[in-house]
Amino acid sequence: MKLTLILMSFLSLLFGDKLQQSDAITILDRDAFKSAIATPGVQLIDVRTANEYSSGHITKAQNIDYFKTSEFTTKVNKLDKDKPVYLYCRSGNRSQRAAAKLDSLGFKIIFDLEDGYNNWK
Repeated sequence: MKLTLILMSFLSLLFGDKLQQSDAITILDRDAFKSAIATPGVQLIDVRTANEYSSGHITKAQNIDYFKTSEFTTKVNKLDKDKPVYLYCRSGNRSQRAAAKLDSLGFKIIFDLEDGYNNWK
């Protein structure tokens, strides 16, 4: 119990509350994500690097690199904050942080692919 509290405090110190879930963020399994993005005009964002994106990505995904902080913010602010946004990265960690960022920017409905692109293949 004490070790768990220490670990949680350490992680909170490292990441702040960025990895906290909010009501706006939902993690979807592969099948639910696949069904959801099948509708036309969906906002599908791959938050990986350009190299990762070019090595394979989900069809119709727009690449917005989460690690390019100012560019990421500029590009996502051009999206419709009232429409759902679907995110993924390689394993799910980066997209969780990206989802938290979108939430802080006022996006209302955010879906994150569970276990990322590794789970898609």
